[in-house]
Amino acid sequence: MTASLPPPAIDHLGTPVAWADAEGRIAGCNPAFARWLGVSGRRLVGQPLVALEAQGEALAHFLARDERDSLCLHRLALALPGEAVRFAEGWMSRLDDGGWLLEAHPVDEFPGLDPTQALPSALSAALKGLAHELRNPLAGLKGAAQLLARRATQRDADERELVELIGTEIERLNSLLDQLLSPAPAAPHAALNIHAALERVLRLAENEAGWAVRLQRDYDPSIPELHGDADRLSQAIWNLVRNAMQAGAGSITLRTRVEHGVRINEQLHPLALRLEIADDGRGVPEDLAEHLFLPLVSGRAEGTGLGLALAQQVAREHRGTLTYRSRPGHTVFILLLPISGSLAAEEPAHA
Repeated sequence: MTASLPPPAIDHLGTPVAWADAEGRIAGCNPAFARWLGVSGRRLVGQPLVALEAQGEALAHFLARDERDSLCLHRLALALPGEAVRFAEGWMSRLDDGGWLLEAHPVDEFPGLDPTQALPSALSAALKGLAHELRNPLAGLKGAAQLLARRATQRDADERELVELIGTEIERLNSLLDQLLSPAPAAPHAALNIHAALERVLRLAENEAGWAVRLQRDYDPSIPELHGDADRLSQAIWNLVRNAMQAGAGSITLRTRVEHGVRINEQLHPLALRLEIADDGRGVPEDLAEHLFLPLVSGRAEGTGLGLALAQQVAREHRGTLTYRSRPGHTVFILLLPISGSLAAEEPAHA
């Protein structure tokens, strides 16, 4: 069997990836792929790639046609005989040496996998170093904000509100830095008003964009409280709004609706929140569409490629999903979160 060579540093990816030779037999996989399937990587070597597909024949059709372009895989079901079936979205493509590359994006989070493992260890160390260096300027900003707050006591309400916003965001940044330097278990979810979180994001957007972007609200006032982490949700939504601004949007709309009987990640929820962030910007580039939520993928030279990955992670933390549809002039990111059901049921009971 002629071994196909994977791209450099693929072993460090948190995304499950396997590669096969020109005959379609598995030549290897990264640790994330073996961990996701729950088997040893050595057990996979030599197996026909198509034998992994537990439902359908998408992989077989792709190999039979000898495709040169990538194939997008929806609800791919993979498993070895007798093993649990794992579902994923993903893509299949040819390697330069004639082999095949299969990349899977699990529908559910990897069991037991620390989210920080999704980034190479070198990048994780660099982020911690950056977090440490940011502490001093943030301390200076906090002191300046406190001084402004004392001076603003005699001024108008709008000025005091802006100073309070600066202080709040500094505290949130400090909290994020703490998480980078000393990862801690996620905070317990509590009841929150999603519209309060949206107003916080819109205030940030108004201060950054000024009059350059028209920010519109389309809220359903009947939406009840949901359980979650208000800071994490605000950060995810802010990332989506800021992406829209950076994509040249002239108008951004935040829309909330209640949906009944919604299936999210194969579980039926009687009630769910549908939050849409719609914009009229340039849209998602076609060459990024298949990898948009991967860390370090960005359509801008100066972009970090972490915003959408974080937003998707926050959606998963809340048992929800983050999807999108896009064309030039009309892009919508859709956050679907359960309002009642499994998430509420997991709250600790009180005696």
